[in-house]
Amino acid sequence: MSEFFDPYNADKPLMLKCSCGRDHTVADHQAEEASATQAAATLRERSETSEFEAYSREFIEATLVKALFPQDAVRRSFLRAVGKGTAMAAIASVLPVASLQAMAQEKKSLEKTNLKIGFIPITCATPLIMAHPLGFYKREGLNVEVIKTAGWALIRDKMINKEYDATHFLSPMPLAISMGVGSNSVPMNVATIQNTNGQAITLHVKHKDKRDPKEWKGFKFAVPFEFSMHNFLLRYYVAEHGLNPDTDIQIRVVPPPEMVANLRAGNIDGYLGPDPFNQRAVYDEVGFLHVLTKDLWYGHPCCAFGTSTEFIKQNPNTFAALYRSVLTAAAMARQAKNRELIAKVISPQAYLNQPETVVAQVLTGRFADGLGKIQNVPDRADFDPMPWQSMAVWMLTQMQRWGYVKGDVNYKQIAEQVFLITDARKYMKELGQDFKAGPAYEKHTIMGKVFDPAKPVEYLNSFAIKKA
Repeated sequence: MSEFFDPYNADKPLMLKCSCGRDHTVADHQAEEASATQAAATLRERSETSEFEAYSREFIEATLVKALFPQDAVRRSFLRAVGKGTAMAAIASVLPVASLQAMAQEKKSLEKTNLKIGFIPITCATPLIMAHPLGFYKREGLNVEVIKTAGWALIRDKMINKEYDATHFLSPMPLAISMGVGSNSVPMNVATIQNTNGQAITLHVKHKDKRDPKEWKGFKFAVPFEFSMHNFLLRYYVAEHGLNPDTDIQIRVVPPPEMVANLRAGNIDGYLGPDPFNQRAVYDEVGFLHVLTKDLWYGHPCCAFGTSTEFIKQNPNTFAALYRSVLTAAAMARQAKNRELIAKVISPQAYLNQPETVVAQVLTGRFADGLGKIQNVPDRADFDPMPWQSMAVWMLTQMQRWGYVKGDVNYKQIAEQVFLITDARKYMKELGQDFKAGPAYEKHTIMGKVFDPAKPVEYLNSFAIKKA
């Protein structure tokens, strides 16, 4: 049949859009696939150079050292006090560093090699996704199937039911699941943050004259899930502008791939969502970017890579291999020179199923804003993998603030159980080292207001607008 029409094929539409569902021809689809294959080959070549291998090793080690010493002055002071050798010994004794370093020298026996990893088709999952076509999982001896999943509730259920070995999480989700909030309680862990920044508030084009949130009373907004940074940041944003998110606006859960269609149909006035769907609304001329969330909280976490506590305990070497794969991908994703090629790799049907132009605008930070301007924001999305426990504490305060969690919360205990940075203090004490610095508990500034994770109750009580 023609590449334009296929009237007797029950599996394809009459006026042939591509079978992938996108509005392009089969030839266009084939060209995109070929481009993605070539881009993946180029990135694989880059990943196999001695320069990148050295960069990746140093990136992983620097990431883990940063977990111990979020303030560089403390790191330098510690090194001067104990010396490089003692410091390296202390760090090497900490999971997952010990496993990671050992695996760099010799291939340890993997407890499980065939793995299923779930993901939602959004750019937040870039490291987890790109590790597949670039062969980073295979390089570690893993046979990984990355499975596109329809929504976050399904991700949660499949992790609880052990249908997935590991997954792309919204970073608050493992906290909620571990606490039994909204589901049965199953201990989960955040191994790495998949991306920082990378979200926006998108409004329908009919609201270009309503840029002041005080004019949003009665608006209907979408977020991808209740236990998401999207929900918490949207609530925070409107509350800072004097609106109660529970009474002055409506917030509904809409899977990310359905957000643009709901905006186009007028079912919602806007959404705080993940990319590429903010940029897709601009591309389709149905929405504009009201604000990037990086301008509310620079460096905020969005999505995470994680698994169950049980999986880590039963499969420590496999977990270490997974950890290395995803961190290697994050190292490559952080390099600006790779972003356009990564967009080619993750845009096709098997992954995001989005126009490459849209994904490239998100990853490179050069984009149309829907208001007539071309913006250049290189850090619109970033891939810093560090799961700061202070971020977990902030999420817990917002879960309390809006009534998802009731009663007292042991913030520090839950944060340290779920967000895997290190057990550094314990191991350093065993080595006779006095480690006084508070790892992973740095302060954050959200919309000009400082959050001190050492004082979560005071922070929670400081808000005038919250759930009664």
